[in-house]
Amino acid sequence: MNCEVCQLKELEVEAEHFEIREVLRCILHTIVFHRALGLVRPKDVDLQHFEITYVQCGDVEIEKKIDDKIEHFISWIEKHPNKKSQICLSFYEVKSKQPSWFTNKTERQYWEQWYVNLSVTQQPKSHSGKTHLSKVVVDSGDIASEERSSRRAALEASLREVLFQIIKFVNEKKDHVPPISEGVIYFPYEITIPRKFQ
Repeated sequence: MNCEVCQLKELEVEAEHFEIREVLRCILHTIVFHRALGLVRPKDVDLQHFEITYVQCGDVEIEKKIDDKIEHFISWIEKHPNKKSQICLSFYEVKSKQPSWFTNKTERQYWEQWYVNLSVTQQPKSHSGKTHLSKVVVDSGDIASEERSSRRAALEASLREVLFQIIKFVNEKKDHVPPISEGVIYFPYEITIPRKFQ
């Protein structure tokens, strides 16, 4: 079985937990929603810090699984600041291996993998105070605020590009999706985060 791989555009995010959480929730839920098979209860979610709305499956277990992995990722980021990192969302089928004498083994056959690429940077703390530049008084807090606003606008534009990349991939790549079993709403999936220092 072929495993389709989608490398999503790298996003530059600050090491602010709320920003990482919002970006990852948006991306991971969008992918899972577009690979849901049966009846789901779509739930629109507006991001708090970006002018973006995405759709979740409306399933508490999926939300918990994704949130747990995001929290693990944030813990990893705290220990490894200023690193490029990758989260992998993999869809798979469970297949039975040839039974042996005492065991009946199963294996995972991956049919699709999504790589979410993040460059997480620790922004230097802005020092408050006034700087005198050629007779013009500039408040460094205002400059930091403008930089943050500009960076957030760039991240929002990049996040939109990633969402369109997901939709394009899902619409174009369908032949590798395995047949649907009766009663199955979601394909099994796993989310892996970095395990060690890179």
